[in-house]
Amino acid sequence: MRVLLSTYGTRGDVEPLVALSVRLRALGAEVRMCAPPDEEFARRLAGLGVQLVPVGPPVKELMRGATLPSAADLARYRDEMVARQFEIFPAAADGCDVLVAAGLAQIAARSVAEAAGIRYVYASYSAVNLPSPHHRPPPRPGWPESQAHDNRTLWELDAQNVNAQFREPLNGHRASLGLSPVDNVRDHVVTDRPWLAADPVLGPWLETPGIDVVQTGAWTLPDERPLPADLVAFLEAGTPPVYVGFGSMHPSQDTARSALEVIRAQGHRALVSRGWADLDLVDGRDDCFAIGEHNQQLLFCELAAVVHHGGAGTTTTAARAGVPQVVVPPQLSDMPYWAGQVADLGIGAAHDGPSPTTESLSVAVKTALAPETRARARALGARIRTDGAAVAAGLLLDGLG
Repeated sequence: MRVLLSTYGTRGDVEPLVALSVRLRALGAEVRMCAPPDEEFARRLAGLGVQLVPVGPPVKELMRGATLPSAADLARYRDEMVARQFEIFPAAADGCDVLVAAGLAQIAARSVAEAAGIRYVYASYSAVNLPSPHHRPPPRPGWPESQAHDNRTLWELDAQNVNAQFREPLNGHRASLGLSPVDNVRDHVVTDRPWLAADPVLGPWLETPGIDVVQTGAWTLPDERPLPADLVAFLEAGTPPVYVGFGSMHPSQDTARSALEVIRAQGHRALVSRGWADLDLVDGRDDCFAIGEHNQQLLFCELAAVVHHGGAGTTTTAARAGVPQVVVPPQLSDMPYWAGQVADLGIGAAHDGPSPTTESLSVAVKTALAPETRARARALGARIRTDGAAVAAGLLLDGLG
């Protein structure tokens, strides 16, 4: 069996497919992956024996600035990505039995699978990315925002925005492949039976007519890496610290400094993850320690709380560790959704509003550090599943048997 996996995005988009690829290979499947050509992804896949088929520009370059590209630049990037996918995917899919596309930028995948006569599966990492009257569509930068409040109306407008960007180029490529045109691009990509690679306790799917979602659980792997000796020494030198990290996001230095100030004011030490923003908050005091790439699964179990951006992977890892969370989400993709889940489940706090201040962060951190919040976080952590990637791999290969 040969499987082609495809995604485009940051580490939070790539790592779930890494987990799936490992489980597939353990079952005897051959795997290749279309992903951004960033060096860290290339190293990661090479170390696992998974062939990388690079697609698009390095995503770290696109995320370099503190603000998103303009609407015009985003439209151009999206058009270029569709063209590149139709150039690269057919050869990548050659000899494969199934194509699994994950994330929001996979416009060409289903058409290429259809032309090749192979199975196609679409996977989402968050329920909010799948159309349902139970939630609003996620924020999509560069596209018009609606003032409507009805979720059904908002999803209809979302489909119109996707069509305005992609329908004409998609149908042009489909015509060249001898395929019939698509009317609703979003629903074409998502299908009426998508997979949801999210934990059913942390991010459940609510039944919705017209869409039959298969929720597998989050796609993760055990991380066996030890923590660096200097980090272990810091952890052992005092009480559990509060972690501050924003992954691939670029928060303002003011936001990060405000978080550090709040943590110290509430009597806690701080652990700062530099991330893609290369946060530099260390000021010589021994109550703050900065780290680079690290084993979150192991580290989060040693912390008082985790302050982060609301990525699906970080939210799930913190929840599994049973540690309270403070989510400070940019208005982007699924991050506001995960912030809402953390708050609704009572396992932390969601910062409300686009511009965090010392005062607003202080309230959120105080909520997360309350004993009752920690108790709820620990109880929920014991219920988080760890078999999502294995479940998905089994479903894929059973479907090809």
